[in-house]
Amino acid sequence: MAYTTINKSTDHFNTLLYTGNKTANTTISGVGFQSDFTWIKSRTTGENHHAFDALRGGGNRLYPNLSNQQSNISTTLTSWTSDGFVTGTDDGTNASGQNFASWNWKANGAGSSNSSGTATYCTVSANTTAGFSIVKWRSASGAITVPHGLGVAPKVIIMKEIEDSGNWIVGGFGLDWNGYFILSANSAFYNSGDASSGSGRMFKAGGTEPTSTLLHTNGSAYMSSTSNNVIGYFFAEKQGYSKFGSYVGNGNADGPFIYTGFKPAFVMAKYAASGGTGSWHMYDNKRKGYNTENDYVQANTASTENSDTDQVDFLSNGFKWRANGSETNTSGGTITYMAFAEAPLVGSNNVPCTAR
Repeated sequence: MAYTTINKSTDHFNTLLYTGNKTANTTISGVGFQSDFTWIKSRTTGENHHAFDALRGGGNRLYPNLSNQQSNISTTLTSWTSDGFVTGTDDGTNASGQNFASWNWKANGAGSSNSSGTATYCTVSANTTAGFSIVKWRSASGAITVPHGLGVAPKVIIMKEIEDSGNWIVGGFGLDWNGYFILSANSAFYNSGDASSGSGRMFKAGGTEPTSTLLHTNGSAYMSSTSNNVIGYFFAEKQGYSKFGSYVGNGNADGPFIYTGFKPAFVMAKYAASGGTGSWHMYDNKRKGYNTENDYVQANTASTENSDTDQVDFLSNGFKWRANGSETNTSGGTITYMAFAEAPLVGSNNVPCTAR
């Protein structure tokens, strides 16, 4: 059985739903901890996704579904509290009467300067217990090394330049680190466009995959300017709490079961077969909150919440597809996923979790 030192997953990740009121300085409470990375999406209107983190500071939003540069908007998420966050009147985070989902991860506050790599102006905020860190650094024209603070090699990395328009670049999932996805698009896995060889690679500069301490990267491969700052989110697997990988679809309603070793609180899936396109499907245990009616939003679009046929069961030890959705259960297709726990199958306190 799964064993973990994290008995309360909601100390490190939690989904919080709320209804907007378009009132300045509205405190949204109930996260359960002070979040360091908050991702917000309107469920009922076609607003862009909004991403905020403690290293860039409140008000500095990025759109996960767009390549736009960071904008400072004082009426969005302005700050965090010990149990949530404060938002202003911006429709993307607090439109009156609209329903919102927020996904919240705990790192280690505003972080601290880290010069253990060759990247300059580098700040690292790392939660080694939960395997999550936020890193901000200055890009360069050649290969550099970026410390991530996790103490183990990451399984997924999401990064983006801040000052100019540029794609969100995603690597990992047990796939070839030479390749990458684009978070803000439904495009296929690029397994040759990362640069032909050598130091130009985004996640494997000089042929070195991410290690327990460093990301080897070359900013010139994905930055519009080599003097821009980059934000990166690094995820490592923690038994009983997080799992990142891929599965093969079977194309029918009795879909594949993916073992995680915990009851999922959040799953994001992306079609990854060679040449195949597909949106990033985001599910959690709060919207609807029962099997099989787990509605999703698409990370790469501003579309409203969707409740069509791509249905999934959250079980005590993993998740199982209950439909033949073309982007989550195509027959013979490889689909990547990232999952975080509601509760471990069995924690260090030997208390088992149950299915929904």
